[in-house]
Amino acid sequence: MATVFSRPRTPAAKCLHLVRVNQIVTRSELVEATGLSQPTITRAITALIGAGLVHERTDLTRSQGRGRPTVPLELTNHPALHAGIAVGTSTTYIGLFDTRGRTIRDAEVPTPVAELTESDFIEHVMAGLNRLTAGLERPLASVGVTTSGRVTDDGIVDAPNLGWHGVDFAGRLRYQFSVPVVVSAAVPAILGSEIQSAGLLTGTMALFADDSIGAAVADDEGVAQIDLPLHARELTTAGVLGDRWSSISSAVEDADARPLLDARACRLAQLTTEVARGHDPATIVVAGSAFIDDPAAPKLFASEVRSRLPDVQLRLIPTHREVVRAIARAVALDQTLREPLALYA
Repeated sequence: MATVFSRPRTPAAKCLHLVRVNQIVTRSELVEATGLSQPTITRAITALIGAGLVHERTDLTRSQGRGRPTVPLELTNHPALHAGIAVGTSTTYIGLFDTRGRTIRDAEVPTPVAELTESDFIEHVMAGLNRLTAGLERPLASVGVTTSGRVTDDGIVDAPNLGWHGVDFAGRLRYQFSVPVVVSAAVPAILGSEIQSAGLLTGTMALFADDSIGAAVADDEGVAQIDLPLHARELTTAGVLGDRWSSISSAVEDADARPLLDARACRLAQLTTEVARGHDPATIVVAGSAFIDDPAAPKLFASEVRSRLPDVQLRLIPTHREVVRAIARAVALDQTLREPLALYA
């Protein structure tokens, strides 16, 4: 079985991805784009039509001389909903998305991790999802979760910043909602969202620095989380600010914090350079409060990285909400886009 955020592998998954990205596409264009044979594409499209994910736009039929006319293909407005949950230390974002990736409903659920047991935290999230789906006459097809820390293939979470060790988040959600559930670390989901939207090129790395810190890289197979050195934990928000400031936003208002924040930006650049040299990325995407809430950090970070890696392109995801919505949508749709015929058999 393919792992979370792996690139489309089956003919049906490859076709669904291209139909979704291009909106309107023909079978011959799918043959050209995938390199698969015409019979293989025909079988894949027939299966996707049978699953209710794709339909023919007969109103756009084009005649090209002799032979059968060309009938374009398009995603259907499938009634199924996919839930995406982006776990946070104070609030957790929950979104309901359709197969096109459109947001149907969303909400932020208070989840103060310091005040909740692991079980209570999950109960809060499940209650929030139940409230979102209430009154919608549409079936819930799958649930995806992103969280800090590391996640096993079985959805077991170890997240030191949440105080979680061996938490079976996936199992609890499967039991509650009786649908397939995947759980992913948050940083791979940043790159996963770009694979889903545009077919991210191999050689892109992501770094997230907030109350947790993590990195991931996109390769030929998909997205893989990168193991960071132990000293990276010193660069989390708590590791830098300690008990003196409650957040980056409050620290930037205090001149005494400026040396600490500048040192963090430089050390993040050093860490990024160290990790990048093992993966040789062409582009590095950065996100998190270390860059978003400290106006001086992006320029200092970029200057330090470019002095060491002059050919690497840098890109910042500018807002926290943009990050959480993107990763929630990505993990919500992962199962549909990765193995569509398994989910909609």
